[in-house]
Amino acid sequence: MSTPRLATAFGDEGESPGLALWRATNAWQAKQRACLKPFGLTHVQFVLLASLVWLRADGPVTQHDLAEHAQTDPMMTSQVLRVMEERSWIVRDPHPTDRRARSLRATAEGAALANRAVKAVEAVDRSFFSVLNDGGRQLAEDLNALLTAPASGLRPA
Repeated sequence: MSTPRLATAFGDEGESPGLALWRATNAWQAKQRACLKPFGLTHVQFVLLASLVWLRADGPVTQHDLAEHAQTDPMMTSQVLRVMEERSWIVRDPHPTDRRARSLRATAEGAALANRAVKAVEAVDRSFFSVLNDGGRQLAEDLNALLTAPASGLRPA
């Protein structure tokens, strides 16, 4: 008795854009995790810390703002922020206009860490995406198109 084949529209696994994205993402994330390890940062911590430093230039940043910008789960964001606060990378101040909210900011130590780590992260990106003709610029444009397409379902409700 033979095992039934997967009922896929693709003749070859390499034709599936979803599988290719999955594999490329896993390979890229492994390289990012390795480059961030010497900084004592997980990839999620880096994304949230770098996003906070980036956003803070525009004014007060709430946890909701940060999770929305990073496209992270709000509950997971809260848990990661607690760890980052314990490590003195961020602080939560009273929000200047919303009594219920807290305004997040990176400490001097956290901002310096983000700025050191971003150099390593961007070096990994340059290396990883160097096999693409334009260093990944078109890929970034295509992925952003997926995120903004109304039918994509990639944007949280």
